Amino acid sequence: MEALLKKELGTSRLKPSGHAGGGCISEGKSYETDDGMVFVKMNHKNQARQMFEGEEASLKAILETGTVKVPKPMKVISLQNGGAVFVMEHLDMRSLHRYSGQLGEQLAELHLHNQRQREREKEEEQTIGKAARQSVDKFGFHTTTCCGYLPQMNDWQSDWVAFYSQQRLQYQISMVMKTYGDREVHELWSRLQLKIPQLFTGIKVFPALLHGDLWGGNVAECAEGPVTFDPSSFYGHSEFEMSIAGMFGGFRSSFYTAYYGKIPKAPGFEERHQLYQLFHYLNHWNHFGGEYKGSSLRLMRNLVEHLSA
Repeated sequence: MEALLKKELGTSRLKPSGHAGGGCISEGKSYETDDGMVFVKMNHKNQARQMFEGEEASLKAILETGTVKVPKPMKVISLQNGGAVFVMEHLDMRSLHRYSGQLGEQLAELHLHNQRQREREKEEEQTIGKAARQSVDKFGFHTTTCCGYLPQMNDWQSDWVAFYSQQRLQYQISMVMKTYGDREVHELWSRLQLKIPQLFTGIKVFPALLHGDLWGGNVAECAEGPVTFDPSSFYGHSEFEMSIAGMFGGFRSSFYTAYYGKIPKAPGFEERHQLYQLFHYLNHWNHFGGEYKGSSLRLMRNLVEHLSA
């Protein structure tokens, strides 16, 4: 692999630096090159290139907003024996601590960026009669992204409830049914999907660019501020972002205080929070097996009971 990396990166020097990382899905290692340090993620699954290309597109989209820091993507390279590697900027990172509140502020800025862009365009239309459209007015993304290694449907839709119900929950539930044939999931979903619109009564959802997989393992800090990485981006409801953040901990109260200081909770937040956590529990069930079955079913029962009351 080192010969391939040297060729693709155009470097004569490729020395492992001792910095290693990775999670449940991919391995990672830093290297010294002729042009400085790079971080290389590697995955041997057949769908690795699609996964890394979605991450690359996500990082580019977040970078363009100038809000929260992410590693700069460099190149996705296919491996000869299957799988792929993803080369990106190396960042000296440590656990998020000092900059927790700043991350909350910057995440809110990321979520507000598209809406503010649309407001600027409207002002230009009023003053000069025409504005170049850069804002996004639908939900989805321009390419496939993966949450973990499972691909996400990102077809553009104008209705958020339809997008989330069909392209997030239904997709995950179909995988659960195919793998496990769980009858209770099928019965609960047949009742829940009809009631989801009730959770959005009086709520206007504007498409926000999301990190998409913002749990404690995907945030850190470097000398100059907070960092996020391993995104699974799409344009969706900003509330969705906070669903996985609360599932596994890792975020200080200063993070939430700063975020909700810029984007206050809307009425019905807690019920929608459960709806958004349901996606992640189902996704974990499909990744890691039945230990997430109980949490998934419990959330579905709670939502059905609440919406039937």
